[in-house]
Parts: sequence; C-alpha cells; structure tokens
Amino acid sequence: MQHVDPKPLSLAIMLAFAGPALADKQLSEITVSSGKTVGAKPVLRDEIIATESLGARELEKTGATMLTEALDKRPGISVQTECSICNVRNVVLNNLPGRYTTLLIDSIPIFSSVSTAYGLDSVSLGGVERIDISRGAGTSLIAPEALAGSVNMVTRRPTKDEFIGVQQFGSYGHINTDLFGAKVFQGGALTANFNHNGHDSVDADGNKVSEYTGFKRNLGGIGFFLDDVGGFSIKGRLDIVDEKRMGGAMGDDYAKVKADQSGNPFLWSKGKNGSPSNAGWVTVDGFDSDGSGFIGDHPDDVAAGGIRNYDDGLGGMSEIIFTDRQQFISSATHKLGDGSLRFAVGLAKHKQDSYYEHAIYKAEQTQYYLEASTQQPIGATLVTGGVTYRYEDLKSKGAMADGTPNDGIDDYKYKTPGLFLQAYHAFLDGVVEVNGSVRYDDHNIFGGITSPRFNVLWNHSHELNSRFAVGRGFRAPTSFFEQDHGILDTSRIVRDIDKAEISDNASYALSYAGDRLAWVSSLNYNKIKNMAMIDSGATDPVSGAPITLFTSAKKPVTVIGGDITLTYKLTPTLETTVAAERFSYRFSEPGTLAFARPETRAYLRLDYESGPWTGMIRGTWTGPMDLKKFYDYANTPRYNFDGTRKMDKSPDYWTIDLRGEYRLDKRWSLFLGVDNLTDFKQSDKESMLWVDGAGNYDVTQIWGPNRGRFVYGGVKLAL
Repeated sequence: MQHVDPKPLSLAIMLAFAGPALADKQLSEITVSSGKTVGAKPVLRDEIIATESLGARELEKTGATMLTEALDKRPGISVQTECSICNVRNVVLNNLPGRYTTLLIDSIPIFSSVSTAYGLDSVSLGGVERIDISRGAGTSLIAPEALAGSVNMVTRRPTKDEFIGVQQFGSYGHINTDLFGAKVFQGGALTANFNHNGHDSVDADGNKVSEYTGFKRNLGGIGFFLDDVGGFSIKGRLDIVDEKRMGGAMGDDYAKVKADQSGNPFLWSKGKNGSPSNAGWVTVDGFDSDGSGFIGDHPDDVAAGGIRNYDDGLGGMSEIIFTDRQQFISSATHKLGDGSLRFAVGLAKHKQDSYYEHAIYKAEQTQYYLEASTQQPIGATLVTGGVTYRYEDLKSKGAMADGTPNDGIDDYKYKTPGLFLQAYHAFLDGVVEVNGSVRYDDHNIFGGITSPRFNVLWNHSHELNSRFAVGRGFRAPTSFFEQDHGILDTSRIVRDIDKAEISDNASYALSYAGDRLAWVSSLNYNKIKNMAMIDSGATDPVSGAPITLFTSAKKPVTVIGGDITLTYKLTPTLETTVAAERFSYRFSEPGTLAFARPETRAYLRLDYESGPWTGMIRGTWTGPMDLKKFYDYANTPRYNFDGTRKMDKSPDYWTIDLRGEYRLDKRWSLFLGVDNLTDFKQSDKESMLWVDGAGNYDVTQIWGPNRGRFVYGGVKLAL
C-alpha cells in the first residue's frame, strides 16, 4: 500500500464514505449475549471476555474531567506519572508498563509513541456513552499490541436534541468549561463538544520547582451518526486538541523560561532533605567536570561532600510541551445475509513542539488505521474474519542542550497489514461459551507475527460464572520516547532491537451478580519477552559524544496479580464497594520494569443517590513500594540534595476523595468535591527530584501524589 499524504482531513472523510467504517464493538468482544439480567449491577459486562464498563453517570460521579482521571484508582487499573516536572501520564493495566495499554476510540486504535505521552490527558469525555476496560494480551482482535489490555471509549448516539454545559472552578487556579450539544434529525444526529481546562503549576515544598505541571488545554470535536446510507449505519467523529504545559519553573511565561539559561533562580535548601545551600546540592562522590578521572585538577571540580552549584537558569530545570493534534475516525456496519459487513478508518496527525532543559525536540506523527471485516453464522458457530492495515510514521527535529543538531534521532516508519479470524460457539444449551481467535501481522521491520487467544465463559448458574483466557500479543517498540521522554540531550540513538515485544497472558475471573450483592475476583499472569530498554548513559567509543542505546531485555519480565471487588446495595439509595489487589514482580535486569509499583492496594467506596442528591466518597490505600529494587539503587544509588540516601521503601498512604451533587430542578445542578482530602503528597516525605553520586540530577523519584488537597465546585445545565 502506498503512503498518501494525510494533511487534508477531507481525505479521511472521503475514505470514510467511500468505504463506510467498522462497527464500534471490539471484534474480540463480539459474542452472542446470554441476555441474562440480575438485580444488582454486574461488575462485568455480559460478554465472554472479562470487560469492565464505566458509564457516563459513573464518570460524572467521580468528577473526572479527562480520561486519566476517569480511569485512576480502580482495582487492576491505575494512572502512573513518569516525570515530576512535565507529568507524562500512562494508563497502567495489571501494573504493566503504560505503553502496553492501547487506547481505542469507538474500537479504533489511533494513539502511539509520542501521541500517547501527553495525548491521554487530552482525550475529551464529552459525548462518551461508556469506557470499556479489558485486561490481558490479545483481548482485542484489532489491537494485538495491547500487551496489558485495552481501553475503549464508546461514543454515545443521542436520541434527542440536548445541550449540556458544565462550569467548574477549583484550587490552584483550576478552571474547566465543558460544553456538549446534540441535534437529532430523521435518520441521524450531529453532536459538538468543547472543553477548556486549565491548572496552575504546583510547588508544595517551596524550592520553586513544580511537582504538578501547569497547563492550558482546548479540545473540540464534532460527531455524526447516519442510520442508513446505502444500507450502512455510519458513525464518526473529528477531534482537535491544542495544549500547552510547563513544569519546573513556575508560571506560564514560556518565552522567559526558554531565554533564561544561566544563574540559579531556585531554592535548593527548601523541602524535605533540602541542601545546606540554596546555590546547589551535596555531591557524595565528588564531581569531575572535565572527565579527567582526577577530582581537583580543574577549577569546576567539586570534592566529595562539597556543593555542586546550579547555574542553568530557569530553562535548565524546565520542560515545555506544546501539543497540536487532529484526529478523525469513522465506523459503519451493513447487514449481509444473516450476518454483517463492517469497515473502519482512522487518521491522526500529532505534532509536538517541546523544550526539555535546554534541549529542543519537535516531532510529527502520522497514523492511519484501516479495517474491513465480516461476521457470519456458519451453523451454530459465529465466525468473524477481517483484515487491517496500520501505518505509523514519526519524524523529529531537534538539538542537544549545547545546540548540536540531532534531527531524526528517533524517526521510524511502521507498516503492518494483518489478518484475523475468530470463531464463537456455545455448548450445553449456552452453559459453556467458547471463543477462539488468531491473527497474523506482517510487520515491515519485525516480520510475520502470529497472535492466538482462547476464551471460555462457563455459566455456573443464573448469577455465577467463570471466565478463562489465554493469549499472546506482540508490540513493535516504536521510539525511545515511549521509554523515557526526556532523554533528548543525546547525539544519536543506537537501535539494537531485532525482536518485537511478546506477551503471554493467562487469566481467570469468577463473577457473581445477585439481588443486592455483585462481586468479581480475578487472577492474571503476564510474561513479557524482549522488553524494550534504553541506556542513556552510553558514549560513542570514537567521538566520546553521548549516545542512547535502544535494546531488548535478555530475560523475561513476569507480573502476577490478583484482585477482588465486592459491591453491596445496603439500601435502595446507598451502595458500598470494597476491593483489593495484590501483585508480584519478577525481573532480574535493572531498568526493565521502570517506575515504582506497589504490591498491594485496597479500595473503599460509598455511593448515595436519593431524590435530588447524589454523593460519592472513596478511599484508596497504597501499600509500600520497593524503591531500591525498581530504581536500581545497587547500580545507581540515589541521594537527596543534602547527600542522604533516598528511602529504600515508600510509606503506605491513604487518599480520600468525595463529591456531592444537588439537582435544583430538571435543568440545573450544583456540585462540590474534594480530591486528596487528607492533603497527603510525596513532597512531605521526600522530593521527586534526586541526584546521583556525582550530583547529576533527575526528576523520576516518583511513588506518591504530586498534588495535595484539591477542592472544586461548579454548576451544570442540562437542556
């Protein structure tokens, strides 16, 4: 397939109507529903693959204004911050790396690499019917790269004219304006949504370096639904994103920060374990400025235990990222005999203009996704087959902190045609349901890859059932950017990867839904082979210039976990939820599983709804994390600014969130909420900043909340 310049979005729209798009249901989840209903709300959807759904009302009750907020603090699901000054966030399933979670919108995967790093914060919740979460490799036939699982946002098809407006204000200069409108006409509907979201940077320890990144974000989109166009039922949406964020220096004067490249505007003595001097921090091993191997033979050398002065200005400790994204997706279905014919198309253009501590990085990523499939009954077996084509192209320009150009250091171009086949059959009058699938992808770099999966649903009774699943998924490592976004002060990338990342997954879920009680327990086994890794501390053996090695782990990484969630309706208006999770991590190569993860979490929640009142309170307990293991203290000891060692284990902690809403009438509502009521934040215990023995700093000592108590309130109008 030849590459076509995607600049005009009209091309995507033309493609959508020339080949109407695929239905919004993930193909891996197309099963014959049992049609069973129970009194209590089921924890899982009534499908053969274990799928948890978050409806629009649930999203509203938690006060979420973006996708990452909506998914956080749930068993087996969390959002991990991977940088304390630019706040890269990833959705983590089964505590596997965030790059192994695939985001789909109406079952179309259109995020990857650079677009995921900051793009997940820019996914609007306007017009969303529900969010489906499936954990495990191969849970989606159309997203084999989802080694940890997939998150699918399903767009709501309006049935009447409506307008919803929400205006919210909160702590730290927070403002959120959310507008959604729908117009229904005979045979279809149109929607439009707009979101403006802003937040100031937050510095809790007083050293003038933010832990929570300030941002200004504008999102807009339109959607369309056509019930019958030549026999096709079509839906689609166009989304536009414009975001600016800055962490490190406080405020939003981006030009001033970039221009300030010398001096010390920060207070290194402030905060827990601050330096004895505002000018810099303690170097435990001493600093050899000229690389001679002899500390003391150069005026800029610092003796062991001395103070290494900071002199890089506001810009040296700041990261500024401007994001510009346009995205179009469309899906449609057509009745074909006793089955259906489906097509899909997706197109995204994602631009990033960024500044990382004097280094410049400008990237442009283009993605296409095309799909065609059919689903037909063959006797008592439902068979689904189809083809997909994925295209990813990343081009970058940049310069090291000293101005040396390093254009194209992480360029890549992936073309992956694929085939898939799935068969579903029910046995014993529907008591046992079996789903088997296989897909084959022909990757232009990594060659042919086969991904099988097998699922069994055993309906023990009307209320109780088991789900078994085994499967494999693959992922082609894209760029070092997805490993560590900020390592850009390097002359080149040595790409020494010849194998795709492979995940073998097995899971079991037992669920029950009765009149007042619903619960689900699950076990998950994940073994990742060829996990991509980077080494940013390498040097060119000839020139001595800094280089980054992009390699694969020699030994697998295994993550095993279990979780249980119980929901009980205490009264018709009051419902409580209790949940817990436990995970085990096995990896022998330092750096393969980066960023700290807890072994244990517990969750408590109480929901109230009666008349005009709605309320929610939840508590999340996070157990200790083995910082020494995850952050590889054995090879790279980490120190505070006063020269003391970083904690080997993080403390356990609670966060408590609550939100209440009162409906004044059918149109107007008022709401008030508090996140992190106890005001617990990591900076109370230790800084997210750290230095090595020579005093080189980094911003990745992360294990706890980066923002304290957050109070918000607002008004909602629904017409």
